[in-house]
Amino acid sequence: MPDIRVVVGLDFGTTYSGFTYCHLEDNDHKTNERWPNASDSYKIHTVLKYDERLNNVQSWGQSALSRRPDRRVAVNKKDNVVELFKLHLGNLNDALKEKYSLSVDYKKAITDYLREIGKHIKDTVTVAWEIDFMENVLLVLTVPAEYTQKEKAIMRECACNAGLINEIDSKKLEFTTEPEAAAIYCKDNVLREHDLATSGTIFMIVDCGGGTVDLTTRKLLNENQLGEITERAGDYCGSSFIDDAFLDHLKTILNDRDNRPMDLLRNEYYGQMQYMVQEFCQNVKFEFTGEDLTFNYEMDLNEVSPVIAQYVSDEVRQRMEETEWLIKLDYETIKSMFDPVVERILRMIRVQLENCHEKGSQCSAMLLVGGFSQSEYLQKRIKDEFLDNTDHPGINISVPTNPVAAVSRGAAIYGVSFANVINDMNDDEMDGLMFVIDSRVLRYTYGIKVLNPGDSAFSFHPIARKGVTARINDEFTAKVRPTLPFQKTGVFEIYFINKYEANLDDPEMRILGKLKIDWPDKHLGINRPTTFKLTFGRMEITARASNDINGQNYHTSFEVDLED
Repeated sequence: MPDIRVVVGLDFGTTYSGFTYCHLEDNDHKTNERWPNASDSYKIHTVLKYDERLNNVQSWGQSALSRRPDRRVAVNKKDNVVELFKLHLGNLNDALKEKYSLSVDYKKAITDYLREIGKHIKDTVTVAWEIDFMENVLLVLTVPAEYTQKEKAIMRECACNAGLINEIDSKKLEFTTEPEAAAIYCKDNVLREHDLATSGTIFMIVDCGGGTVDLTTRKLLNENQLGEITERAGDYCGSSFIDDAFLDHLKTILNDRDNRPMDLLRNEYYGQMQYMVQEFCQNVKFEFTGEDLTFNYEMDLNEVSPVIAQYVSDEVRQRMEETEWLIKLDYETIKSMFDPVVERILRMIRVQLENCHEKGSQCSAMLLVGGFSQSEYLQKRIKDEFLDNTDHPGINISVPTNPVAAVSRGAAIYGVSFANVINDMNDDEMDGLMFVIDSRVLRYTYGIKVLNPGDSAFSFHPIARKGVTARINDEFTAKVRPTLPFQKTGVFEIYFINKYEANLDDPEMRILGKLKIDWPDKHLGINRPTTFKLTFGRMEITARASNDINGQNYHTSFEVDLED
């Protein structure tokens, strides 16, 4: 078993990433604020800049984005700057895949970024304490709630290739979901501040990030354990989509039938386009509250992008020269950039509250975390909608002191509670532990492929259904036996689908992996009943099989398909 002395909670985000670290002896959680070649902040950009051949990383984080441009700036092609690559690991639809296409394989980008931020993590914790990173550090990596075993297996593979763990099945890497980490942080901080840290309190976490927004509703079971009330919900409606709306607005002004200057700017001078976005964020996105109806912002295009003038048509150039290349964003225009994104978040919250109500539960608190939760306009819209809502009365809506760091701090808190109890335990003892997250509501129906004796056709046999509450280490079982009397081994294909009922030929059906089991005693023919078990652990799904006649536990291996 590992000798864990330090825990690192790594919030690897779509647009920004950060980490919190803690030594087990002093239990003092510190969120990193110092980054290489960047201003002090709790998070750094999840961006990479490659060389011309797209092999080696030249810079990462804030330094991968262009600084204030000038007219002598060299070409900075889009292909060399890679961002939003984490989106490609999730269940991204074809339209978004095309919109956020990458010039390198997403697995390579994830690995390279984890390697770069990993160097900084190693430097930070080994300077603070004299430890061996590979031997004494537990890394808790947060992932979106919708990630399946396949995505988590890919993340583990990337972490290993990045040098964060020395073998792919290392016990030095644990996973927790982003909303779970946020819930743990809020349990230990916000709920106590508002005198809500009592058994039975039900609260919702609204984690608003750059790429995604995740919702989960939890129940405080006791001082240390959380249960899940409703299914988690997630959507691609983070703050980066407001940036996209801003760029689309510029296209309506600068593009015409024959010229697409914004597309050329993206492809040839990507750094200048990014500088535009940064200026918009600093002066508009972070400042807009929705209260001041006279709020507006003027952007000097010649200042933020000196080359843009050479790409526009003569007609557009004449029109822009009349306004001295100033782009004015008034209140209504800015509001129109925010509202489609905010409305999607509000709809998600409504559904989550309704699901909670249908289960006979009353939500007492709504806690906003993540970078986008700092938006005063988003806060205002949520409070206007739900604070005095007669359908859901008495909800306490609040934002933690450091909402940006909530996920990484929650991951570190989880890691400390985990590390404190496993340092001196073996695997069997670990199975009986009570962890911070006590239960989850299954997002998918899980089952196996079985042969119907009557018609010799294969069908999907569900074992654990979508919507069921699964306590940590609960077992879901099915009775199986050999199909043929002379079988010595069995291979069970495990499938999952985001439906309550489905057939194997459903196009949404996905394979989780395969369970190989040994079937000795061939002389017994098909009379070798076996209990097949799926166990939903802290972040892993395990599969076991045991002989019902003699109680023998067979050696099993669980394979996760890493291919697309």
